[in-house]
Amino acid sequence: MSVKYVAEPFRIKMVEPIKMTTPEERLEKIKEADYNLFSLASEDVYIDLLTDSGTGAMSQEQWSAMFIGDEAYAGGRSYRKLLKAGEDVFGYEYIQPVHQGRAAEKILMPLLLEEGKFAISNMHFDTTRAHVILAGGRAIDNIVPEGKKPEVRSKFKGNMDVAKLEALIAEKGVENIGMIIQTVTNNSAGGQPVSMQNMRDLYAVGQKHGIVVCIDAARHAENAFFIKRDEAEFKDWAIKDIVKEMFSYGDVITMSCKKDFNVNMGGILAVKDAVANDALIQSIKASCINYEGFYTYGGLSGRDLEAMAVGIYQYMDEDYLAYRIGQMEYLAGRLDEAGIAYQAPVGGHGVYVDAKALFPHIPYTEFPGQVLAVELYKEAGIRTCDIGSYMIGNDPDTNEQIESEFEFTRLAIPRQVYTQAHFDVMADALIAIKERAHTIKRGYKINWEPPILRHFQSKLEPIE
Repeated sequence: MSVKYVAEPFRIKMVEPIKMTTPEERLEKIKEADYNLFSLASEDVYIDLLTDSGTGAMSQEQWSAMFIGDEAYAGGRSYRKLLKAGEDVFGYEYIQPVHQGRAAEKILMPLLLEEGKFAISNMHFDTTRAHVILAGGRAIDNIVPEGKKPEVRSKFKGNMDVAKLEALIAEKGVENIGMIIQTVTNNSAGGQPVSMQNMRDLYAVGQKHGIVVCIDAARHAENAFFIKRDEAEFKDWAIKDIVKEMFSYGDVITMSCKKDFNVNMGGILAVKDAVANDALIQSIKASCINYEGFYTYGGLSGRDLEAMAVGIYQYMDEDYLAYRIGQMEYLAGRLDEAGIAYQAPVGGHGVYVDAKALFPHIPYTEFPGQVLAVELYKEAGIRTCDIGSYMIGNDPDTNEQIESEFEFTRLAIPRQVYTQAHFDVMADALIAIKERAHTIKRGYKINWEPPILRHFQSKLEPIE
């Protein structure tokens, strides 16, 4: 085997036992869960790759900081510490803590969107799309053409198509564009990075037309690593300086800090120019008080704020980021050797296996990404999720199933949790499924689904 694993830049100080299950037990458990992996009990999962959100192993510095959390209801010092760190790293004057990224979306979207308004993104992820719809708006995905082709290996496949953005603004009318969203890295497209030049060009469009540019920044540090590695202008820049430059090309930030801050809970909503955007900030504060809690704690404990204030700096470390991206490259290399297709080159926080390529005979209406997710659990106790037509759901106007640009199964890798041996289990399981893929003739049908974000709760059954 020619693929090299990047050694961890840390030692393991504490371990959590995980249960081994038999194939027979897993068949029963997934049936009891109505073939929805979100419905599995965590103790029945061996390797949990459902998400990298809030599932990482925090550092000793973060755990230590939690002991000095100020749990005051208003004006706590832990809030001021986070505010100072956010201003330093992002260059934004107003930092609003919230309990996670979707809370930032819940607060922001209704302030910018309403019926008849559109949000244009390089690709909306599930909660972002849901909050656009809940606010009355409609979501338009606008990724560069190469981003839609998993087999095409090119840099910055997460970029927005800026020329098409201009065309969309002209088609819909500038007055009907509520916001432009640039997600870094581009989660729905396979964790693919966005270039600094693309961020500059997109922001120039927003400035020209007076449209708010929102950076969905959950994985900003990983994106900065790709910019340093692959964009010549920045090869000698520090990651922190790249991050600040990235955020200069936006007006507001929404962020789940459960990713690149590596905390178990937390999020941020930030506004760049506090003077120019005072009315927006006052509306944000009011909504936060209504939905999250007083604006100096935002639905979080003081200890959470302390862990966030440490994580904002700690996980910009270049040795850590090289290891982090190296884990994805190791797994992707194993899949290359086995001839298993994925969104290539590999992105920052997971490997997105191309389930459509693995099951070309299964139509999107039977959810090939979900088929592979179920098979991975049955094969090795690995929990993953569909990033495809099952996740994207139905058209909000016609209620017809939308065909996704991709039919991926996402192996999202928690931070600082799994070892090389675990990655080999993942690769071996995928290889075993590839060998029997032709025997899996049909996919799944939905017996029950909620009206929005259905993949979290739906009940499915195999189509015989």
